[in-house]
Order: sequence, then structure tokens, then C-alpha cells
Amino acid sequence: MARRERVTRMSVEQPLWRALTAYRLLTMLYAIGLFVTAQDRFDRPWVAIGYFVVLVVWTLATLPRVANAASCTKRFLTADLIVALAGILLTPVAVEHSRIVAGGPTLPSIWTAGAVLAYAVKGGWRWAAFASLLVGVANVVQRGAFSRDTLHNVLLVCIASIAIGYVVEVARASERTLARALEIEAATRERERLARDIHDGVLQVLAMVQRRGTALGGEAAELGRMAGEQEVALRTLVAGGLVPASRASEDASQGALVRAVEEPDDLPGTSTPCDLRSLLAPHAGARVSFAEPGAPVFVPPVAAKELAAAVSAALDNVRRHAGADARSWILVEDEPDAVIVTVRDDGPGIPEGRLAQAEGEGRLGVAQSIRGRLRDIGGTAELISVPGQGTEVELRVPKISRGKAGSGR
Repeated sequence: MARRERVTRMSVEQPLWRALTAYRLLTMLYAIGLFVTAQDRFDRPWVAIGYFVVLVVWTLATLPRVANAASCTKRFLTADLIVALAGILLTPVAVEHSRIVAGGPTLPSIWTAGAVLAYAVKGGWRWAAFASLLVGVANVVQRGAFSRDTLHNVLLVCIASIAIGYVVEVARASERTLARALEIEAATRERERLARDIHDGVLQVLAMVQRRGTALGGEAAELGRMAGEQEVALRTLVAGGLVPASRASEDASQGALVRAVEEPDDLPGTSTPCDLRSLLAPHAGARVSFAEPGAPVFVPPVAAKELAAAVSAALDNVRRHAGADARSWILVEDEPDAVIVTVRDDGPGIPEGRLAQAEGEGRLGVAQSIRGRLRDIGGTAELISVPGQGTEVELRVPKISRGKAGSGR
């Protein structure tokens, strides 16, 4: 099965674009309503009618332009602001001066704020401050003097647009930070998965070559020494990081883009639960006893695969550290809320602090091949060891593992 790529788009600013679209439509209707209710006060109503025809056509034709940041170009923003400023400056031509002095609205009225808010959502608070400054100058010019009402209206639009622009900038920065964190988390999980696979295969082979070569001596000893050096180098890579994080976002204006790559599952019948007993039974042998329930133990395929791999890692640790004569026992328990697999041996046990020391040396058999696998499928791994009394590893997977068991990640 080929790899699948899932793209998640996160954009907190997209609702702002939808709100801006609705705002432009509603304020266009509001401006027209103001004109209809007070058209008898206009000296030149045909000027207002001509402007409103342009405003309606422009607003409806440019709705796709305010649908998202990519469509809202600088050229559009400039033209949109010109339409707003033209309406403000045409107000003294259409309306008698006494109405303007009395605080009457301009031709576009509050539609002008939509043009300023488009600057804020697109470019942040600096763009918003620039647009609101031009609107303020146009209001002073059409009024012919600087008044308290003009100052109040200009400050209201300026403060609101700058605040929205600042919030948009903070939201975009937060999206980039979140995307970066998700990329790092995904890369870390991939590194841990590779570390498990490498530990289960390559590192153990290199360690075996080192031991056998040292025991044989001669040229084999030199081969063993080289294998030991490569083992140390590979463990350093595993512990330090194998997969670099990719770019956090392809297009910040569109929101953060996070790609999650799902590994294909090589188990047959991946869409149906798998009987865990069939995967663990092959471990039974002369020195490994296997105890299972009489009924099938069904778990999701990915969880079954990871459980079987964790059991294999635990048995490998027994063979490597407890000696060839050590015996092991595998017990499978199917409880109502969880599946529990216990691996116990009669070896010498693990000295206190040895696991932490091994992890610091880059030996990640327990940390990744056992605990890491269980953590990835929503389960837990507990290790109990008393020097001289053997070691017991308890692997527990909930029947519902927080959605991870079925997803493969």
C-alpha cells in the first residue's frame, strides 16, 4: 500500500474574511437605505445615485476578492480604498453643507470601514493604520473643518482596524508556531519508530558481530572492532535524531499547512481486528512458555503488530542479558477494558539505575522498542525487576486507545 498524505489547513483568519464579506454587503444596503430615507435633503441626488450604482456593482463584483487572503491583492485593496475615498469626497457635492456640518453621514457611510478592515486582515495593523489615516484625511476635507465628531469617527475606525490587524498578526504567528511544533512532534515520532526498527535489527546484528569477532580473534577481531564502532555511531544518531523537521508552513497567508504521513500497514486484513494469539504463539518454545485465553483476543491490526514487536523486544532482552539458560513466560489476558500481555523471566534481574544509564548511552531497547511502541498505540508498559528474582514486563493496551490504535500513528 502506498503512503498516504493528509494535509490539514489551520487558518483562524478565514472566519474574519467571511465576516468581512457579510459586512460589506450589509453596509452597502445600509448606505443605500440612508439615501432613500433622506433623498429629499440632497441638492444633487443624481450624484448620489450614480455613486451608489458604482458601489453596488463594485461590492457585488468583488465579493470573491474578500473571500481569502490570496484573492485580496494589493491592487484590489488600492481600488477598494479609492472607491471609499471617492464616496467621502463626493458627499459635499451631493449634500447641502448644513447637513454635513450637522454630522450627517457620508455617501458610503460605514461601508468605508470595510475597506479599512480589509487592509487590517490582509496586512496587519500597519496597513490598517495607513488606510484609516487616509480615510481620516478625506473626512476632514469633505467636512471643511476639524470637529469633535470627525475626530471621534476617525479614531473609532482607526483603533478598531489596528486592533484587528494586530490580532491577525498574532494569530498568524501562533499558527506558524503550532505548525512547527506539530512538525517537530511528527519528526520525533518518526525518529522513535526508526530507532525501534534499527534497534530490533541493525544494532543487534552489529553487537553480535562485535562479540563473535572478539571471541574468534585475528582478522575477525578487527571486523568486530569496526562493527562496535559503527554500533556506537548508529546509537548516537538514533539518540540524537534521524529525521529533520520540514518547513512549518508553505503559505502563511493561507494558514499553517501540516502534513501527516501515515505508514502503510503490512498486516493482512487491516480493516478488521486481528487475533493477538496468532502473533504471539510462534514465540513459544523450549524455554518460552505461552499462556493464552481459550477465546480469540481481538485487537486492532496496528496495535497487534506493535504488541507483538514489543514482546519480541522483551524476549530479545532476556536472551541477551539473562543468559541462554533463562526461561520466559508470556501471559495474555483479555480483560473487559484492556488487553494485557505479561512477559516474565527468571534471569538475574536489572540493577537499579541500569535502565536510565542505558538510555543515556543510546541503548533504547526498553525506552523505544517497548515503551515507545505502547505509547504510540495509546497503551502503557511497566517494567518490574528485582535483582536476583528476574524481570516482569506488563504491556497494557486499552480496548479503545484514544483513536490511535486504528490510525497507525
